[in-house]
Amino acid sequence: MAVTMAEISKLRTMTGAGMMDCKNALTEANGDMEKAIELIRKRGQAIAAKRSDREASEGCVLAGEKGGFAAIVAIKCETDFVAKNADFIALTKSVLDAAIEAQPADIEALKALTINGRTVADLITERSGVTGEKMELGYYEFVRGAHTIDYVHPGNKLATIVAFAEENVERQVARDIAMQAAAMNPVALNRDSVPAEIIEKELEIGRDKARQEGKPENMLDKIAQGRLNKFFQEATLMEQEFIKDNKMSVAAYAKANHCTPIAFKRVTLNQE
Repeated sequence: MAVTMAEISKLRTMTGAGMMDCKNALTEANGDMEKAIELIRKRGQAIAAKRSDREASEGCVLAGEKGGFAAIVAIKCETDFVAKNADFIALTKSVLDAAIEAQPADIEALKALTINGRTVADLITERSGVTGEKMELGYYEFVRGAHTIDYVHPGNKLATIVAFAEENVERQVARDIAMQAAAMNPVALNRDSVPAEIIEKELEIGRDKARQEGKPENMLDKIAQGRLNKFFQEATLMEQEFIKDNKMSVAAYAKANHCTPIAFKRVTLNQE
């Protein structure tokens, strides 16, 4: 049977599939919208299963904030060509918008959210059927605070979000700190929030290096602690040199502008 443009457009809105994919699905389903949706979903599942061993190293990373909540969402795919596709970026944006509205607790809860009657997981699977590439929800991170800021680096491969203890933080100041996190890739907010396993690893590296330099055994711990302090200065957001003025730390910059960063998240698909 012949299908109408209105039906094709409706199915495209519901699934994100291409015009010809929607037309073919509706034709095969004899105009039954639910059956057409199921056909598109099954095609996506088949492609996802077939390409499950492929590496999805490209993708789109977006961030946003609303009312003291900020989130980052990354949907991954196989090629940069698909990652730059307008429909793929739009899908990532729709998932981000759903996350900001619902504020799910984790990535599994985000996958279960519905958009236009379809779960996020199904929408990504269906999109895989359209492109023929493996796709997955790669990352979901969020922060909460009295004030939040998001920063997406041009190219949609890197994003950061930062939460502050105070309301109404000057936007440029907040953005500067978010850009610092993007550029300098800190491992934690401050030294108190560095994971214990990282601290122990850095101490062991410091002791080994001092030992190789021929330092006395009874001095190794002290030398390692000094090198750990240097690590904190280089690798924690608040102790890093501020990229716009290396005469002050990020903590000093924040204090001078009456704000207190309390959390940040950083997601990148770039190789570092």
